[in-house]
Amino acid sequence: MHTRFIADPLTYTGDFLKSHWIYNTYKLLGDAAVAFEGPCNVDLSEMVDLADVHEEASIYSEQMLHFIVEHFHTPLEVMVLRQRLLTAQIRDLLEASGVNGIQRQGDDLYEGPYKLSVSIATLSPVSGLIHFGINISSRNTPVPTRGLSDYGLAPDLFAHQVLKNYAEELQNIAQASCKVRAVV
Repeated sequence: MHTRFIADPLTYTGDFLKSHWIYNTYKLLGDAAVAFEGPCNVDLSEMVDLADVHEEASIYSEQMLHFIVEHFHTPLEVMVLRQRLLTAQIRDLLEASGVNGIQRQGDDLYEGPYKLSVSIATLSPVSGLIHFGINISSRNTPVPTRGLSDYGLAPDLFAHQVLKNYAEELQNIAQASCKVRAVV
């Protein structure tokens, strides 16, 4: 699993959620995850979550920490499970960083009525893809939110730890699947 934190800010509009975007942009071939900071502004025309489209709930944040993940040869259900794993790991890291009261509801994180994140898992013709965004800023969002700045957390350090934890967990899962014998 290749990982990289991208220091240059990027605006996420939904167009990075496509096969080989990580490879074509950052030359990371194969399963990979990248993180970057930047605004989030996803119009309904770019939305992958059809429930959000039907509710006309576009996504906007002045500043988010984004994660784009790509896994090859992976069915959608496995991508959704990996998305939930990533979400749970981020919740655990928030708690380990001293942020209490964060609840995971499916693939989103909340502190009471405040939403911290957006996330989606989908498939391209050749791979499974995840976008996970956690607010840095909670200003001017369309719903009540909290962000990393509300908790005094540095987004770049947080991103490095998330990428490390995710890659290590996947490696551990692969090793665990190799060490068992079949039962008959």
